[in-house]
Amino acid sequence: MLGFTGNRRWVYPKHVDGVFQRLHRASGILLQAFLVLTPWITIGGFPAVRIALPERRLYVLGQVFTASEGFTIVLLALTAAFSLFFFTALFGRLWCGFLCPQTVFLEEWVRPIEHLLEGDRVTRQRRDAAGMTFDWAWRRAVKWSAFALLGLFVGMAVLSWFAGPRALWTGQAGPVDYSMVGIIGAGLFLDWAWFREQLCSYLCPYARFQGALVDHDSLIISYDKNRGEPRGKGKASAQAGHCIECNKCVDVCPAGIDIRDGFQLECISCARCIDACETVMPKLGHPSLVRYSTMAADEGGKTHVVRGRTIVYAALLTVLTIGIGYRLWSHNPIELEVNRTPGSLFATDEDGSIRNTFLVHVTNRDMKEAHHYAVMVHGLEGVQVIMPPLELQPMESRTVPLVVRVPGGSVDRTTNFEVEVRSEETSTQAAATFKAPPKDGGAK
Repeated sequence: MLGFTGNRRWVYPKHVDGVFQRLHRASGILLQAFLVLTPWITIGGFPAVRIALPERRLYVLGQVFTASEGFTIVLLALTAAFSLFFFTALFGRLWCGFLCPQTVFLEEWVRPIEHLLEGDRVTRQRRDAAGMTFDWAWRRAVKWSAFALLGLFVGMAVLSWFAGPRALWTGQAGPVDYSMVGIIGAGLFLDWAWFREQLCSYLCPYARFQGALVDHDSLIISYDKNRGEPRGKGKASAQAGHCIECNKCVDVCPAGIDIRDGFQLECISCARCIDACETVMPKLGHPSLVRYSTMAADEGGKTHVVRGRTIVYAALLTVLTIGIGYRLWSHNPIELEVNRTPGSLFATDEDGSIRNTFLVHVTNRDMKEAHHYAVMVHGLEGVQVIMPPLELQPMESRTVPLVVRVPGGSVDRTTNFEVEVRSEETSTQAAATFKAPPKDGGAK
């Protein structure tokens, strides 16, 4: 690893197969399919999921959220955060081991490419130790080229969630979009070619605070010292434990640690060491010495699923889920903003009426139908509303002038009122203030 001395100790994980690696592969295929295919799915001609930053819109399964609904987005972010806390408290770093994009790409693409071009652990070590030879150079060049192409592909897939896949993949997107693809691709190439496990150990914030989330009852990768120690080669000693020091659990570890040293923050719970031990111990008539367990179980105690932190996390998740459900249920397909025309307070007409002019911004967030909108004003006596007809197509926005007139002397200098915009199916309101001269005609 890249330590304070500036020396990098490269990790050469040995190829391994087993139950958990097949589970890796299945989950990796599903996650990559979700990443690549989801942006292409549409509902009613609109994306099923898209984060449209230029439009300041979030499309989610037939509904659209705008910047004015930032609270809903905050609820979604808090739900994701507390879900991570809750499941970490129960299952440890399963996110890192099976769901994190870093692990998925390394396990499903980077290491298989490396294994294909450069061989397994010992062969790669020998090539690197031999220095820069022609054989080393051409293999490294092909490998890095594959990493670069894969990084650009992933960059295109990621940006499809923001810019739209059709324009992006057909060359019709803007230069900013393709610049972002290049930046993402370059970052991934640097990660896969150099950082790798250092990203998990030094840069990922989750690795830093997971120690506060995991306790004695959380699921971790654990070595059974009671059966394994003292270590000995085969059965040379009657007092020797089951561990024969084959070191396969160390050779396959992508973090470069020895799981037999106990729980370590670098461990990402990928279960490679379990699959490695499963290839040795059953042949000797013993179950694997490395397995998923808890520190409480290792110490001879009982694992408690229901405990203080899991109750708190579950309660918070319940409240957040109810809040999100309510926000989705009460989601209004009309977005309304009312602002006073810049540089204008009021005007007095020839008949003595007081006139205020506003700019009304309306968005039809219905993704299926066009609507006609009527505008009404509440809270002002004798009010006259002047506004052009308003019809919006699905997801169309428009800003129109709204003139509000009241008889002179009928309102105070500042009067609060409500502007209501109503479609055939629903309505929404926004607060505004009406300005008028003092009733006595003088200045206050």
